[in-house]
Amino acid sequence: MRAQQRPESPLFTERTPRVVAARRLLRRREREQTGTFLVEGPQAVREALAVGLVRDLFATEAAADRHPELVAGTVSWLTERALATLTETAHPQGLVAICSTVDRPLAEAVGGDPRLVAVLAEVRDPGNAGTVLRCADAAGADAVILAGDAVDPYNGKCVRASAGSLFHVPIARGVPAAAALDALRGRGLQVLAADGAGDTDLDELTDAGGLAAPTAWLFGNEAWGLPAELADLADRRVRIPIYGAAESLNLATAAAVCLYASARAQR
Repeated sequence: MRAQQRPESPLFTERTPRVVAARRLLRRREREQTGTFLVEGPQAVREALAVGLVRDLFATEAAADRHPELVAGTVSWLTERALATLTETAHPQGLVAICSTVDRPLAEAVGGDPRLVAVLAEVRDPGNAGTVLRCADAAGADAVILAGDAVDPYNGKCVRASAGSLFHVPIARGVPAAAALDALRGRGLQVLAADGAGDTDLDELTDAGGLAAPTAWLFGNEAWGLPAELADLADRRVRIPIYGAAESLNLATAAAVCLYASARAQR
């Protein structure tokens, strides 16, 4: 497939008003005011196009030659320099889309009959949050909840780390963690807190069949973990066994282990 015909008019530059307006979306305040955010790179743009959330697509001619299937519709053509002003990566891939935000109210995000949900309480690191989104998607989770004062899921680093999974898994955010856990319990899910000092071993819980039930996994902040008052709200505090000399696992790795343990048990 060949890309659409190139425009005869000059390409957009970094001073073109539409590029200037798009660049403002690198700021959280602007994203929240407009309900839009930036997505860069062919993988994320492909996923955004698939769900119909792209409002505007910017592309360089070189990127169009590499990914003609992504520029078959309406495209705003720009220079490489203009493209670079819309990205936060050292080596931009030539494609940036303005997309509508995807988070939903909690009741809608966990609607239906959820069996596996990830709750991130006060998680601030965008790379970790995006990676957990990707893991949750891969494990077949029904929703991800960014509870409390959590990271903005539309932060560029979070969007990139999610590798398009941001568009696959229902997301709720800004909900107090305790309220989120109450709502999930009301939908029949047990609440398990991932806690390095937990009194329940993940392997033993798995062997005993304790992960076959619908489950909400509660994960805490990267630096200080789960506050005691939140961990106390869980049905169990579950530790991942460490068989080697590592002191602990980081948030994203721990989430992957726990979510996959539940996904396997439930299947």
